[in-house]
Amino acid sequence: MDLELAGRWAIIGASSGGLGLACAKALHAEGVNVVINGRTPEALERAAAELRSVGDGVSGIVVVPGDIAAPGTHERLLDACPAPDILVTNNGGPPPGPFQKSVRADWEHGLDANLLGHVELINLVVGGMCDRRFGRIVNITSAMVTTPRPTMAVSSAARAALTAAVKGLSLDVARFNVTVNNLLPERFDTERQRYMAEVATVRDGITYDEARARQVRSIVAGRLGDPREFGATCAFLCSPLAGYISGQNIRLDGGSYPALV
Repeated sequence: MDLELAGRWAIIGASSGGLGLACAKALHAEGVNVVINGRTPEALERAAAELRSVGDGVSGIVVVPGDIAAPGTHERLLDACPAPDILVTNNGGPPPGPFQKSVRADWEHGLDANLLGHVELINLVVGGMCDRRFGRIVNITSAMVTTPRPTMAVSSAARAALTAAVKGLSLDVARFNVTVNNLLPERFDTERQRYMAEVATVRDGITYDEARARQVRSIVAGRLGDPREFGATCAFLCSPLAGYISGQNIRLDGGSYPALV
């Protein structure tokens, strides 16, 4: 299936690994020029090498190091790609912890990393997208937006706030062929889930293998998600063929969400 994306330009936040890299791979495989981002230059170079292996040898790969939530990083991203057709916002989630032990600094960090940095970057690109009559904004949030858990309050709050903010934006920009959607992952087989398993070994006094098995049991499909599945969904939402989908929360959770809406 040709997604009609060849030659487009995309900025993908926090894309040196995990789900961000999965999105970058899927887009680059469709002929998209990608600007990737991450805090660690070495990880970014490894990601660029992986992207070269799936690309067409023509589409560009630009590497921009830095924290996606920092304004300085935003400036460098837009220097590298002043007129992006696609923006995928993403950042690592805050560490898990009980609500009762959270302090103001935890909430401020979570809001900076998972709300304010995204909103600021969206604001920098959405006007140009409207002027050019094409834009695709995809925010990688979390299943915790709709199914909060006791140890993930900071993540749920920040990401739910982003979800509410961009819903209003989606209503304002749809007439310009600019769509805004959110991807809500649950239990994909990435470094984040391996980290969460390590946290569980300390918190719950179980082995790492037991923690990983518990992750699998929490998904009704009986397996963790393949990052390629996530990337493919992102690429479709970024395509001209998805122009009638906007303001939506797309759950990728192996069928685990129990409610109708």
